[in-house]
Amino acid sequence: MFEPPEARIMVQPNGPYVVAGHVPMARRTIERSEHGEPLRWRTTSQVGPRRTVALCRCGGSSNKPFCDGTHSRNGFDGTESAATNGYDDRATVYEGAGVVVRDDRGLCEHAGFCSNRLSNVWDMVRQAGPDDSEVKAQMTAMIEHCPSGALSYRMTPDGDDVEPELLREIAIVDDGPYFVTGGIPVDRADGLMLESRNRMTLCRCGASSNKPLCDGSHKDAGFRDS
Repeated sequence: MFEPPEARIMVQPNGPYVVAGHVPMARRTIERSEHGEPLRWRTTSQVGPRRTVALCRCGGSSNKPFCDGTHSRNGFDGTESAATNGYDDRATVYEGAGVVVRDDRGLCEHAGFCSNRLSNVWDMVRQAGPDDSEVKAQMTAMIEHCPSGALSYRMTPDGDDVEPELLREIAIVDDGPYFVTGGIPVDRADGLMLESRNRMTLCRCGASSNKPLCDGSHKDAGFRDS
């Protein structure tokens, strides 16, 4: 499938994300079990791609997810503080039997796919034996559902990360962040580099302490986009 080479997200100083390049957008929600545990992502609607669009990142727009200029009236401070070095430099490595999990807590947005009432990714990688293929399959599926890319896995310490094949897209998560997939470049407003990755989440509530990335603050802030 052809992806326009000019597709990119440009963070505006104390303003919106300007998205160029006809990037497809969709609304997405998390389906949960009867115990409230995240199970899978579900796309609820498609938003037609536009050549250029401005997406709200202050959380105050009356036309979410689109910017309506509220940031210029509500004193929004969009100062960026996310780390500018690479994932490889920051990630903690957990070596298991036939699988290696890496984790960068600084990227986590607390979607919750990494654990359930019975176990979690970190216990799984430590406890699974070489023949526990069912446990590894569950663990790697949990990792691949992580929207921020905080968690990744590879089969050998020196191998490449195994990543799900994701289109270049921006998903608008219900009452949550922008879930950006497919390695769309993000240009920070301060001119510093932000590593492009297959999975990442951008703040849209305005409250993150790790801008432009989401840190889960939308939950404590009571952010709603309905």
